[in-house]
Amino acid sequence: MTSQHENKTPQPGDDAFEGYRKDLDDAERKVAGEIDPGARAMVVAVAVLVLVGTLALPHAGVANGWDVLAYNQDAESERIALFSRLFVWFVVIFGIGFSMLALVTRRWSLAWVALAGSAVASALGMMAVWSRQTIPAGFNVAGPSIGLVIGWFAVVFLTFHWLKVVWTRTNIQLAAEEQRRIAAAEAEKHQEWNVG
Repeated sequence: MTSQHENKTPQPGDDAFEGYRKDLDDAERKVAGEIDPGARAMVVAVAVLVLVGTLALPHAGVANGWDVLAYNQDAESERIALFSRLFVWFVVIFGIGFSMLALVTRRWSLAWVALAGSAVASALGMMAVWSRQTIPAGFNVAGPSIGLVIGWFAVVFLTFHWLKVVWTRTNIQLAAEEQRRIAAAEAEKHQEWNVG
């Protein structure tokens, strides 16, 4: 007499089942490591282009973003503070560099790095603007210029959109893991795996 479960469905101890499980694990890892920003990718790309453009605009007096980045004579003559220099470096490395890498590779970890660096750059931008507005009376240097202000707003905007991309990805991952736990519990309960 044959039982109703005696078919070609792989059991948890079978080699075929282990092959399927490995394929499922690989597929889940691949999906978990990727982002799909959708239409938000265009918004992030435009924000990155705005950040690149702000480097050519004046940040304080005659010193533009490239001068602040290189800390050349124009930046020295305008007495560019450490906050401004750090802000520009964080914008270039995280706001532009890691954001472009995350968009091109669609890697979730790179999106997290871009988010974290952009968040720090947002705080540094606020401090850079503040430091240009609180210059001691004895110094005759310019306040914050249009490039610094637009750059600060652009990096705050970029941080918000990276947060939305990363947060959405986290919800998808959690839902996939929950579905996998439910399927594993069902399979364990019925002592069989439905493959296919």
